[in-house]
Amino acid sequence: MLISFDWLKQLIHIDKDAEEVGALLTGAGLEVEGIETFDMVQGGLEGIVLGEVLTCEPHPDADRLRITTVDIGNGTPSQIVCGAPNVAAGQRVVVATINSTLYPTGGEAFKIKKSKIRGAVSEGMICAEDEIGIGQSHAGIMVLDTDLPNGTPAAEFFGLGSDKVFEIGLTPNRADAASHYGVARDLQALTDAKAVLPSVKDFKVSSTSRPVAVEVENAEACPRYAGVTVSGITVGPSPEWMQKRLRAIGLSPINNVVDVTNYVLHELGQPLHAFDADKIKGDKIVVKTVDEGTTFKTLDGVERKLQATDLMICDTEGPMAIGGVFGGEESGVSDETTSIFIESAYFSPDWVRRTGMTHSLKTDASFRFERGTDPNMVLHALKRAALLMQEVAGGEVSSEIVDVYPTPIENKIITLSIERAHTLIGQHVGAERIKKILTDLGVEVTGETGEYIQFSVPPFKVDVTREADVVEEILRIYGFNNIEMSEDLATTYLAKFPKPYAENVTEAISNYIADNDFHEIITNSITNSNYYQPAGEAEVAGLVRVVNYNSEDLDVLRKSMVFSGLEVLRRNINRRQRDLKLFELGKVYEQLEDGSTRESRKLALYMAGNVTAESWQQQSNKSSFHDLAGVVQNVLRKLNAGDFEVQPLQPNSYMRQGIAYLKNGIVIAELGPLDAGVSRFMEVKEQVWYAELNWDYLLKKYKDNLVAEELPKFPEVRRDLSLVLDKNVTFDQIRHIAFRTERKLLQDVNVFDVYEGDKIAPGKKAYAISFTLLDKQQTLTDKVIDSTMNRLMQQFEKQLGALIRK
Repeated sequence: MLISFDWLKQLIHIDKDAEEVGALLTGAGLEVEGIETFDMVQGGLEGIVLGEVLTCEPHPDADRLRITTVDIGNGTPSQIVCGAPNVAAGQRVVVATINSTLYPTGGEAFKIKKSKIRGAVSEGMICAEDEIGIGQSHAGIMVLDTDLPNGTPAAEFFGLGSDKVFEIGLTPNRADAASHYGVARDLQALTDAKAVLPSVKDFKVSSTSRPVAVEVENAEACPRYAGVTVSGITVGPSPEWMQKRLRAIGLSPINNVVDVTNYVLHELGQPLHAFDADKIKGDKIVVKTVDEGTTFKTLDGVERKLQATDLMICDTEGPMAIGGVFGGEESGVSDETTSIFIESAYFSPDWVRRTGMTHSLKTDASFRFERGTDPNMVLHALKRAALLMQEVAGGEVSSEIVDVYPTPIENKIITLSIERAHTLIGQHVGAERIKKILTDLGVEVTGETGEYIQFSVPPFKVDVTREADVVEEILRIYGFNNIEMSEDLATTYLAKFPKPYAENVTEAISNYIADNDFHEIITNSITNSNYYQPAGEAEVAGLVRVVNYNSEDLDVLRKSMVFSGLEVLRRNINRRQRDLKLFELGKVYEQLEDGSTRESRKLALYMAGNVTAESWQQQSNKSSFHDLAGVVQNVLRKLNAGDFEVQPLQPNSYMRQGIAYLKNGIVIAELGPLDAGVSRFMEVKEQVWYAELNWDYLLKKYKDNLVAEELPKFPEVRRDLSLVLDKNVTFDQIRHIAFRTERKLLQDVNVFDVYEGDKIAPGKKAYAISFTLLDKQQTLTDKVIDSTMNRLMQQFEKQLGALIRK
């Protein structure tokens, strides 16, 4: 993208040179890849000045030559031999001085040297307009009417000075900066200057003699369409100032009407199109799609077959333009045009992008529409174009503005945590600085508390949709170079704050699981719907379908983490990697009965094969339920899940047995063996142990409440009990009864042996359980210990029917 510095300075008054501005823009994410000098005429009229002919005498040896003396402002008149028939004393002329280079119209460049012409010394050249490249005339030298002093550069007199042009490597997300005003808006935030939109206060409707009606049949593809008619225009060349600015950014002037639409496009970022109003059949615009295969000839003379998804701008008889992409040949402006209808619209980026790709058409308009333009700029750009059209082509506004905008596009409301912003940035910026940056970028502050600021983000900020995007906007203006480096150059770039955040917690838990020999996997959240078919219609009904899938094997979003993990297990086992411990943090998706979609994050763990490798020191052991349960329980402890309830797993499509951990009635984790049928369906023959944690809930409830305290001064005491219980009694029940019975002294309960066999009654099992007691204030006495253990035994007998083996 090319940006003219002179043009930019018309929108924002800054006292910095081009190099300084380029550095500012690059630092803010608009990378300036180069700064080139643009001359309106080749060479920029360098070395060519205004002069005054003091004397003019015939050349003694040539009838057609004159010997003149010319004041060029350097204190010493120059003698110049001139062959122009109209040269005379007293004239103000254009003089090419010695060592300057001329670039004549249609000729080869040549350098001016001090020379002798027919024996007379000549110290320069008095020029005609074609000789300096600003016109075609060679009838005689230019005679000027000016009060400018002698020696004034000719470029200043003609207004043809050089310009600096920025070449900006615009990234796809920065649609808001795809114009001179968009760049000026960034500079407004980077400096103390104020960016000013071109005024449209002089816009007025002179008559309503040429109304054009507008009907939008496809509001999805065209949410907003506006237009106005200008009549009595004369098509011709644009004025020099407009041509200069267009040429500076690489555009060739065409005529005043087309040039105005291009000018406003690059000034404000709003694409426009001008139709010959006399060619609009029925004086009506209809925005719609047409039948597949309809032929349409575009402005480049190419006949194209339209798709059913191409949005067309039509009149009552047929298509006139491809919406947001390219105009049609038959409705275009010609030299005979006297009335035009100016279109200014907001087209859906998806529709424009699809059409552009289908027809291999890339235009300045489609470049902006497919990235996202500003729906709120539509009317301002339309009025700006109408005013410019009257200025350069004459005429008057001959209709009211028609504006079809049935469902206005609302601003995005985003709440920013000030502390969160400082964390992501890496240092303290301050709430006032944050508000100033975002306000300068066009974002409105709509609410504020001590910890949060609420912003209303306008639609032109297409890439700002969430809190992190707002922080990015702050950071790029605040300056990456202003972020201090850590003294130890650690890779932990997030600033340290007392309150934990999801990233830190996730990293800590992932590191813990990896330290236990689990390998992290990252799998595709798009999967195969056939995996869910054996589970029945209810399971299939909840799948979220992918609309435009490219492969039948990838047609739904996963509803469970099970199958993506089994795919990894299958691939590794088939390659003789059978001892596997894997984990993944990912999202699952579900279609609800009301048609909405729910997504949630899960932590999944998988174990298969041996848990220990075979060696001469020990036998290999198969992975078991308890191996996985130990890891899950430690993860819950590290997340400070506190007391949680353990219950038998409710059988589901993937696990028929196992256990579930509940907190406040909500399942926070499930684990057990994967159903053998599910594993075989995925061609995994090994026993697979699986655990799934409700990661969203655990993160939401996580509190970093670690408290340091002194080591106890008094010794712990351990007592053991052997309990004979019914088989259906779980250790978790024993543990909860113990802690409810003794809250002060009891520190830990642990089972160290379980027996089932012919030594006890059928349907029974024996638990060997240890109890750790501690009083932090004094040494425990036998009396207190015995009293505590008696109360525990009484509760076990009463609530569980336990037989205490003594």
